[in-house]
Amino acid sequence: MIDNFSDKFDINILMYRQDDPNKCTASRIIKFHLANEVKRIPRSSIVLNPYTDRYLKPLDAKMFKGICALDCSWNLASRVIQASRGFSNNRKLPALLAGNPINYAKLGMLSTVEALSGALYILGFEARAMELIERFRWGHTFFELNAEILKDYSKVKVDEDIVTLEKEYFPHIFGAPN
Repeated sequence: MIDNFSDKFDINILMYRQDDPNKCTASRIIKFHLANEVKRIPRSSIVLNPYTDRYLKPLDAKMFKGICALDCSWNLASRVIQASRGFSNNRKLPALLAGNPINYAKLGMLSTVEALSGALYILGFEARAMELIERFRWGHTFFELNAEILKDYSKVKVDEDIVTLEKEYFPHIFGAPN
């Protein structure tokens, strides 16, 4: 666990303002000074990108100085994320279940705060992950749904181990019968 160094690991958000501002989880954590709003993606940050081939792994915490989420509507995400494709620091989160009321228990349909919290947990910043998500009434639900798999993801070394865990926890995404 790297948590004692977590204050040196930046949490950044590039805002596209495509969602209802009253429901935007990114706006809320920026308001509470738990994340920084940025105008462009910092080169030293991991970029959370659900369309890349590279998974986020614990070792990434040692290679980068922060993390950057792109806050946009899921309906427009593929277009928005095209702009970040040139970065070699793109990482996707392993499969996780949403705990938010809009996409409850949907695989991969995470809010920005869920994505950041899940990423921080995997990277070894468990206390910061909890600090972000606890600002939301439903935040505990995200960790209740994903507690075991987040612990397992936080121990992996290579992408193949993540795929193995995804097959174990979510066999239906690989076409296996329930």
